Amino acid sequence: MITRKLFLGYLVASMLFPVFSLADEASEQGTYDQDEMYKEASGFFGKGAEGLADVLNKVFSEKGRPNGYIKGEEASGALVVGVRYGRGTLVMKNGATRKVFWQGPSVGFDVGANASKAFILIYDLKKTDDIYQRFPGVEGTLYFVAGVGVNYVSTETIGLAPIRFGLGWRQGANVGYMNITRKSSWIPF
Repeated sequence: MITRKLFLGYLVASMLFPVFSLADEASEQGTYDQDEMYKEASGFFGKGAEGLADVLNKVFSEKGRPNGYIKGEEASGALVVGVRYGRGTLVMKNGATRKVFWQGPSVGFDVGANASKAFILIYDLKKTDDIYQRFPGVEGTLYFVAGVGVNYVSTETIGLAPIRFGLGWRQGANVGYMNITRKSSWIPF
């Protein structure tokens, strides 16, 4: 009797297992894997971005697989109150692309200026036009000559993980947002 129950349990489990693996595979089709993102980011940043693999490992372990990314550059500066301006190209796994710009204010214990390349991983973006909105977040920064860093900003449904490789001197912590827009603007709000 016990053998029959074990056999039936095994039979049911073996029939269900392929269904779960097919569902996982289907959900991953619209996302980038870690190797794809490493190749894309290291090609974008170049050989100088030491620690990039560690940063990507951290982001993938905490956030999973992104369904898009932005490659661009930005400049920022702060003396308690800060501003950030950037531009780049949004690339989705489904092949869609868009030009994007971002700007945003920040306030906190933050001083300095930096220029950086930005590689922004995007999570749960259903429609490309949904990228055009404000993404609030908290950031801690320490650049002295060069460095790679990541922080997270998000709305209720979409998450961003900006990875920055920057030059300059900047240190501190701040609260602010990234406002992603269709057109460039000098107004940081």
